Amino acid sequence: MSLFSIPTRRRQIYEGKAKILYEGPEPGTVVQYFKDDATAGNGAKKAVIAGKGILNNRISAHLMTRLEGIGVPTHFIKSLNMREQLIRQVEIIPLEVVVRNIAAGSLCKRLGLAEGSRLPRPIIEFYYKNDALGDPMVADDHIFTFGWADPYELEEMVSLAYRTNDYLNGLFAGVGLMLVDFKLEFGRIWGEQGELYLVLADEISPDNCRLWDIKTKEKMDKDRFRQDLGGLMEAYQEVAVRLGIIPREGIVQGDSFNEKLAASLEEIENEMSPNRTIRAINKTKPIK
Repeated sequence: MSLFSIPTRRRQIYEGKAKILYEGPEPGTVVQYFKDDATAGNGAKKAVIAGKGILNNRISAHLMTRLEGIGVPTHFIKSLNMREQLIRQVEIIPLEVVVRNIAAGSLCKRLGLAEGSRLPRPIIEFYYKNDALGDPMVADDHIFTFGWADPYELEEMVSLAYRTNDYLNGLFAGVGLMLVDFKLEFGRIWGEQGELYLVLADEISPDNCRLWDIKTKEKMDKDRFRQDLGGLMEAYQEVAVRLGIIPREGIVQGDSFNEKLAASLEEIENEMSPNRTIRAINKTKPIK
């Protein structure tokens, strides 16, 4: 099988713009496969960038594991190989939770802010996940009225978003990167007694985080593709290098892959998998 081909040995249950989900080996599990596809404008702009999925898999596994280490529950169970993760099967909440620290992207367009302006405090925004509608921004009342999430769930999502922001800000600053903004998605898991758990889902990578070099303000994320800046793979590899999860020479060179790194993948991100626990949402103190 080619390094960049898509496996067909399992039953496919979903395909998105950047990932494919396959039936997992056990009930309640799913295999998440990272594609090399790059998209922007809700799929209006497309390209295939060889090796991007490998890097996003590696970075997301690393960040999810680090978040688990501070008590933020995620759907991540363990890495399987250079392109695949074993994850918990969840019911995705149809909301994108965007955390903004610095003015960029649509915030600048909507409010006339200068790109790069530091916000007085982090801002959390909600967007309804619907490509056909352009993922419109929504308020709490929309979320509750249309049943996308209830007040208890929203309270938990906001709490986890702030906690994730605090941790990732420090993590990236420590390697010379500025966390401008990022998108989170959450999923529900139902317990045997009807208890509800919320976990981070999807991925955390330069595909859904804006990352700038602290000194030069060079963009190290998918804006390089959105804005035709070029050098997307070089930027993603630099992020991974700074995080200490791939060697300086990079993970992908043309069609070749660092096999030694592939062999060590599970040793790094899977060391915590037996100890992962999640807690039920406390539905006794709603915010509304």
